Amino acid sequence: MRIDSHQHFWKYDSQRDSWINDEMKVLKKDFMPADLKIIFKENLIDGCVAVQADQSERETEFLLSLANKNQFIKGVVGWVDFGKRDVNDSLSYFSAHKKIKGFRHIIQAEPAGFLLSDTFQRGITKLNKYNFTYDIVISPKQLIEAYIFVKKNPNQKFVIDHLAKPSIKENGFKHWKKLIEPFSVLENVYCKLSGLVTEADWTHWKEENFKPYLDEIVNKFGINRIMYGSDWPVCLLAASYQKQLLIIENYFQLFSQSEKEKVFGKNAIQFYNL
Repeated sequence: MRIDSHQHFWKYDSQRDSWINDEMKVLKKDFMPADLKIIFKENLIDGCVAVQADQSERETEFLLSLANKNQFIKGVVGWVDFGKRDVNDSLSYFSAHKKIKGFRHIIQAEPAGFLLSDTFQRGITKLNKYNFTYDIVISPKQLIEAYIFVKKNPNQKFVIDHLAKPSIKENGFKHWKKLIEPFSVLENVYCKLSGLVTEADWTHWKEENFKPYLDEIVNKFGINRIMYGSDWPVCLLAASYQKQLLIIENYFQLFSQSEKEKVFGKNAIQFYNL
C-alpha cells in the first residue's frame, strides 16, 4: 500500500487562512477529498494522512468528518490546545475516533521557548496514554529547542515534518545539517520526506537541489524512520503532485523493493498505526 503521509484539506476562508498571501494565489480555493482522489488514482497512491492546517479543534472535527466519509483517508493528525489544563479531556474525547492518530501545533510561528514551556510540556506528556503521535513542524532555528524537547519525552513517538524546512533556496545545507544530525540517534523520532519544493526556488528548482538533503536524512535516520509526504496542496506553489512525487521516486530508484515499500507506505502505516 502506497501512503502519502502528509497532506491537507480546507474550504478556503480569507480570514482564517490569512497565511495564504498574494504570492500563493493558487491556494486560494477549496481543496477537498474529491480533488485528491483523482490525483491519487493518477499517481498510484492508495491512501493518506490528513494533517491540520488550522489551529482549532473545529479543524480536527472537520478532518475526521472527511476521513469518515472517505476510505482513502487512513488517518488524521489534528490539533488540540496543549497549553490548557483540561487538554486530557480533549484527548480522551478524540481517542474515541478510530482515525485520529496524532496531533501537531504549528511551532514555526511561535516565539523561542514555546516548545519547552511548562504548560506545553505538560500537555505533550498526555499523548502517550492514548498512543497518539506528535508531528513537529519547525524551522531550522528551532532545531536546538526541538532536540531538548524530544529528549525530555523519550517514550513519545515524534515525526519531523518537511525535514525541518531547510532553506534550500538560500543553500542553507551546512547550517541545517549540523542542527538536525543529533536527532538521528533518537529512535522515537522519524522524518517526513515532504515540503521540499516549497523550500527551494519555486520556479527554478532542479532535482539535484534536493539530493544532499535527502542523502543526509536517509544516511542518518535510516530507511526505517523516514516516510514520503506530498504536502499537497501547498506543494502546488512550486510543483504539481506528480513532479514532487517524482523527486522522491527518482531518488529511491536504485533502492531495493523492500526499502521503497517502507518509504512509500510501511513506515507511515507503522508510525501512525494505520
